[in-house]
Amino acid sequence: MQTTTAAAPSPVQRWLQLGLGLVVMLAISSPQYTWTLFTKPLQATTGAGLPAVQVTFTLVIILQTWFSPLQGWLIDRFGPRLLITLGAALSGLGWILTSYADTLTTLYLTYGVFCGLGTGLVYVGVVGLMVRWFPDRRGFAAGLVAAGYGMGAMLTTFPIDSMIRNSGYRHTLLVFGIILGVVGTLAALFLRTPKPGDVPVVSALDKAGDGVSPREMLRTPVFWLMFVMMTMMATGGLMVTSNFAAFARDFGVADALVFGMTALPLALTFDRITNGLTRPLFGWISDQIGRENTMVLAFSLEACAIALLLVFRQNPALFVFLSGVVFFGWGEIFSLFPSTLTDTFGTRYATTNYGFLYISQGIGAIFGGPLAALLRDAAGGWVPVFALVIVLDVATALLALFVLKTMRLNYAKGVTPVAALQTA
Repeated sequence: MQTTTAAAPSPVQRWLQLGLGLVVMLAISSPQYTWTLFTKPLQATTGAGLPAVQVTFTLVIILQTWFSPLQGWLIDRFGPRLLITLGAALSGLGWILTSYADTLTTLYLTYGVFCGLGTGLVYVGVVGLMVRWFPDRRGFAAGLVAAGYGMGAMLTTFPIDSMIRNSGYRHTLLVFGIILGVVGTLAALFLRTPKPGDVPVVSALDKAGDGVSPREMLRTPVFWLMFVMMTMMATGGLMVTSNFAAFARDFGVADALVFGMTALPLALTFDRITNGLTRPLFGWISDQIGRENTMVLAFSLEACAIALLLVFRQNPALFVFLSGVVFFGWGEIFSLFPSTLTDTFGTRYATTNYGFLYISQGIGAIFGGPLAALLRDAAGGWVPVFALVIVLDVATALLALFVLKTMRLNYAKGVTPVAALQTA
C-alpha cells in the first residue's frame, strides 16, 4: 500500500480535474458501447453482412489504440487541453457524419476514422493525466475516469434505442453526435497538467520528475508481458461488446421481457453500470492488496461469468444478470494495467508509455470483433468463441500471479528504484 511522503497544499484542483476528466470520458463512451444497437440498421442500409459491418467497430478500436503512442506524445508535447478538446470534437463529428453514410466505405471513414481517432485522443490523454494528478491513488483515479468511459453509455443506451425505433438511426446519430460532442468539448477546455506542489510525492521517480522513456520501456520483457496480458483480456471483452446484440438474438433472448423491459437494452444498461463500477472498485482494491493479486480475482471472475452466461444463455433474466457480471470482471483492465504500468515506469512519460500499452486493445478488437464473428459463422454457433475467451481469462490470471509479479519485482530491484510498486 502506498504511503504519501509529502502532502499537496490543496486537494481542490486535482479533484476538479478528476471530475472534468470523468465528464469528457462520459461523453465519448457511446461510439464504442452503443455500437451494437446500430449494426442491424447499418446492415440494412449498406446491404453488407455482420462481419463486414463489424469492421467499423474494429477500425474504431484500432485507430483509438494503434495511434495512441503518437497521440500520447502529442499530448505530452502540447498539453492535454488542446488535444483532448480536439478528440471530443472529432468523436461527436464522427456520429454526425455517419448519419449521412450510405456505403461501407463512408461508414468506415466516418464512424471508424473520426470516432476512433477522437476517442483515442480523449482516452489516452485523460488516463495519462489522472495518473499524474493522483500518484497516491493511481488505481482509483485511473479507474474512476475509465468508469466514465464504461458507464457513459448507461445514460444513453435506452434513449438511443428508443430514438432508433421511433425516428430511425440516422436522426439518432445526428442528435446524439451534437449533444455528446458539445459536452465533451466544453469539459476538456478546462483540463491542465499538475504544477509543482499540486500533488503529493510518493516515489523516487515522481520526486525526481524522472521516469523510464518509451524507448527504454519497449526493451523490457515486463512491458511485453503486460502487453500480451492486456491483449488477451481485451479480446474477450471486445468480443462481448461488439457482438452482444448478435449473440443475444442468436440465443433468442434479445426481445424477451425482463421486469417489463426488453432484455437487450436492459442488459446493455446494466452492463454499463457494472463495467463502470468495476474500474474504480478494483483500482482501489489494487491500491490496497497489490495489482497482480487483484488481477487474479478479477480475471477469474470474468472466466466464471462467461461460462455461466453460456450455460444459461436462453434464460432472459439470467442472461441480463450474468452479462453484467461479465463486464464487471472485464472492465477493470482499464484501471489495473495503466496504474501497473505507471507504477513500474514512472510518471514523466506516463501518457506516451500508456499509449504503447493501449495498442493491445486494438489487437484485441481484431480478434474479438470480426474474427469472432467469422469463427461463429464457421462453427455455426457461439460456443467455441465463448470457450476460447474462458481459456484466455484463466491464462491471464495465472500469468499475473506466477509471472508478472516476479518480473516486476526483479525489474524494480535490478533496473530502477521504483518505490511505489503495488505488490503484496
